[in-house]
Amino acid sequence: MIDPYDILKIIPAPTSGPFEPSWSSLKNYRVPGWFTDSKLGIFIHWGVYSVPAYGSEWYPRHMYMPSRPEYDFHISNFGAHRDFGYKDFIPMFTADEWDPDGWAKLFEDSGARFVVLVAEHHDGYALWDSRYTRWCSSRIGPRRDIVRELKDAVERRGLVFGVSYHRAEHWWFFEPGTRIDSDVGDPRYMDLYGPAKPASTDPRAPPGPDNIPPDDDFLRDWLLRIVEVVEKYKPSLVYFDWWIANPAFEPYLKAFAAYYYNRSGSWGIEPVIVYKHGAFPEGAAIPDLAERGSITELRSSPWLADTSVDYRSWGYIKDAEYKSAESIVWHMIDVVSKNGVFLLNIGPRCDGVIPEEQRRILSDIGGWLRIYGEAVYGVGTWRVYGEGPSRLARGGFFTERSIGFMEGDVRYTMRDAYPTGRMIYAVTPVTSTGSKTINLRSLARNLRLIDEDEEIIDVELIGSREKPVWSYGDEGLRIEISTPSLEGIIASRILVRRSRDTR
Repeated sequence: MIDPYDILKIIPAPTSGPFEPSWSSLKNYRVPGWFTDSKLGIFIHWGVYSVPAYGSEWYPRHMYMPSRPEYDFHISNFGAHRDFGYKDFIPMFTADEWDPDGWAKLFEDSGARFVVLVAEHHDGYALWDSRYTRWCSSRIGPRRDIVRELKDAVERRGLVFGVSYHRAEHWWFFEPGTRIDSDVGDPRYMDLYGPAKPASTDPRAPPGPDNIPPDDDFLRDWLLRIVEVVEKYKPSLVYFDWWIANPAFEPYLKAFAAYYYNRSGSWGIEPVIVYKHGAFPEGAAIPDLAERGSITELRSSPWLADTSVDYRSWGYIKDAEYKSAESIVWHMIDVVSKNGVFLLNIGPRCDGVIPEEQRRILSDIGGWLRIYGEAVYGVGTWRVYGEGPSRLARGGFFTERSIGFMEGDVRYTMRDAYPTGRMIYAVTPVTSTGSKTINLRSLARNLRLIDEDEEIIDVELIGSREKPVWSYGDEGLRIEISTPSLEGIIASRILVRRSRDTR
């Protein structure tokens, strides 16, 4: 395996600093406060795949697979694959209605604190002005540097900017096109479609004739492109999809992380790398532990979960199945209660317009956070993440359709409020109008999750003038609510003070 110190030598930028390209050195990384306090980010899958707007953002691969519905859809709507291939969608990706400042305002209003743009998906089309490919947004398609324009717009709003980079999967993404009569085999377009090698989508599957690992030429190119993004745009976050867990990437990941952490430090940036499938060791970067789901236990170190507003796709499709804003809010709260950060994806249309339903979802989330945000932003975890009748999906994992959203479910967060006390937040769904009782069983006296020298001194309903009647005993903390219109997801503020300091 190539030495990561040798890989550093091919990076055309300074690489010196406290981090060395070794896991032992990279485990000295410290997660920045801006990330752990932010709790909510916006993920954006926007690219050429939004032109056909069918199936999912994997249309560029599936359109070349006769077993897939995208194959027949493509022939019916665009013709034979040899005459009209994926490359022919690129001029149709116009972004002619795109307003980056309008996007940034929408993201700010949604309550998000950072924005992550997929700068290159598996399809090999780059959304920045790249010296390494002619297949980029500044040269073909919109003829705009999308990364630059969006970074500038969101940072003017005080949001943190990051990029997601999925080129690792490009090694094999267009391989189905080599098996049929298509433009993928045309040498004129190899710089877009290639390498198109046979490989397993499981990054750790053993090598073989049908699973060829990426070679050093591809890996060097993979590295140089993401270094170019870092040098040109200085992102505070770099997100990688799962296939970097292929062992061939390991020395390149070490080299990139050392370079990126050192380079960011020299710029005064507090960097974040997000990874999947154990591609980094614990402590060297931030794990994305739950795509379209959540974990089942409270975690001591920070992590990330990502999901989309659409159940069916990450990129824009015409027949999207959108989630309710309320279900997304509960998913976010579940993640935050377990020490996670929530990344919510949208998929704009090819002209740059964010569909109205997606805009409404983001607006509704922002409205909820304007009332209850103190239970989300900058909070820590309590001794338990929650309680309630939720049931785990098969495999002990919460999926986006099984995350608890029933009356009786509770998620807790906590904030140190003053030297002698703290606030515990209890976030609960209320699904019926009229007078109601919330019973927080985790706060029962006999469970002793409240220390003996602590005392609950007050309970308040965030965003309400009502002063609830409450009682504290061995069955739990009971909160009586009489406001007839109070329903949805609400949050209670529980003030705890050390008893010897209570007056």
